[in-house]
Amino acid sequence: MVVLGIDTSLRSTGYGVLSSEGSLLRAVAMGAIKNAPKVSLSGCLRNIHATVGSLIEQHRPDVLAIESVIYGKNAGTMLVLGEARGAVLVAAADAGIPVYEYEPRRMKMAVCGNGMAEKAQIQRMVKMLLSLPELPQNDAADALGLAITHVHTNSLINTKEPI
Repeated sequence: MVVLGIDTSLRSTGYGVLSSEGSLLRAVAMGAIKNAPKVSLSGCLRNIHATVGSLIEQHRPDVLAIESVIYGKNAGTMLVLGEARGAVLVAAADAGIPVYEYEPRRMKMAVCGNGMAEKAQIQRMVKMLLSLPELPQNDAADALGLAITHVHTNSLINTKEPI
């Protein structure tokens, strides 16, 4: 199974492509979709959509794993995050790829064994679980963590429905 994990953000959307064969997990690609501060909202959304579409075309994932919407104090920030997430969802829908969402705490629990894990803990565990030569960037580590969560969730019980 190939899973594309996405950690959505307007300025730095993390991605991680994970290949899983039985219990063997391998990182195929990782990085961040960067948008400069001066780029307009619509320009950022276009870039996120196009880049996720390119990643899908290049790596042919079976599924996409994304962080579920969390509630925050700043409504404006949450709205922009939702718009960025929408750009990702449309790219997946265009390619006919099912999307599964996971709460941040669930990802942290699956990767670190602690639902309150800090970013640095996630980075270290992703590095260890995937035998990476160095720590992945924060955004890429979260994206790979979402992909790992999907693989672990669906290998145990296949009851989660795509969104």
